[in-house]
Amino acid sequence: MSDDNKHEHGHSASGGRDERAVPTTADVFGGRQNESAEEAAGRVARIMGTRPKLGKVQESLALILVLAALVTFFAIKAEFFWGRDNIVNILQTMAPVGIIAMPATLLLVAGQVDLSVGSAAGIVGMMAAISQTATDSTITSYGLGLGLAEALLIAVATMFVVGGVNSFFVTGLGLNSIITTLGTLAVWRGLTKVLGEGQTVRINKFGALGSSRPVANIPLGVFIFAGVVILFVVMLRYTTYGRALYAIGASPEAARLAGIRVRRYIFYGFILSGLMVGLGSLIRLSQVGSQSINTGLTWELQVLTAVILGGASLNGGSGTILGTVLALLVIGVLRNGLIQLSVQTFWIEVAQGALLLGAVTVDRIRVRFASADT
Repeated sequence: MSDDNKHEHGHSASGGRDERAVPTTADVFGGRQNESAEEAAGRVARIMGTRPKLGKVQESLALILVLAALVTFFAIKAEFFWGRDNIVNILQTMAPVGIIAMPATLLLVAGQVDLSVGSAAGIVGMMAAISQTATDSTITSYGLGLGLAEALLIAVATMFVVGGVNSFFVTGLGLNSIITTLGTLAVWRGLTKVLGEGQTVRINKFGALGSSRPVANIPLGVFIFAGVVILFVVMLRYTTYGRALYAIGASPEAARLAGIRVRRYIFYGFILSGLMVGLGSLIRLSQVGSQSINTGLTWELQVLTAVILGGASLNGGSGTILGTVLALLVIGVLRNGLIQLSVQTFWIEVAQGALLLGAVTVDRIRVRFASADT
């Protein structure tokens, strides 16, 4: 055990501030109630001593089969589905949400959830847009009249604020992440509407991030998404931080007693979420050239569906980046295919909600079987 970890362990045992527990999703959805302290400690030790799997074979295979079935169905039924341009379009459309889903996977592995991501994307994009809007604009009275570089700096600062606020309430005040991020979901969406004054605000000379096609006529946003996926695969599978998140999700108390900096690692997770939310928001802003007060609506549902469908548990302690990516592809193909078949948007929302319910149901069944085996 490192000196830092020893220090934290001793500090925790002596009744210092690390004694405060960080609430997890397992507190809401029911954790491993039959697990003793010794069993939890042993599980944490095993997690920290082994490298997490890249993906779970059975769950990954199931998602691949579902994806293959959807692709086959829509390729037969929709004339323009199976084509290079449409496949690239699917990847381009899912890139912003996919980027946000990467830290969301890390958080749920650690027993945390960020339900504010859609609204946070809205406020980051709106801050960038109004920063470049003229001060005498008739669109919004909050225009700052700054250049693009300054507007982007303000957007980056907003990313840190978004992540920092959630981190403070969860790790500083000890509030449950579900309640915290439901609150900030409303706050960020409300502020987006206030700053935009109910209007769509344009941003100028910012098309390269979302629309440029540097290689093989593939949008830059797709390459950024791929890079983020690789980064988070490495982070979750090959670093001590990633293993610590699995340990925290398995048993926060046992992880704390093992010397893991529980609150600090969760703090980092929410900061990463804020940064990736901002990146996804800026890519979408660049793609469409304007910021609506409704940008990001339902993104939290898409992200949560992808993470849970990909194998992460609401109890924490499980989940992989590969599983989340496969689930994102399933969702992206389903949405695109339904649009290709001219299905009304309302029914697409119904399908998305049903998919989330199905993913949560599968998770609950999986947890019950796991509990029965222990």
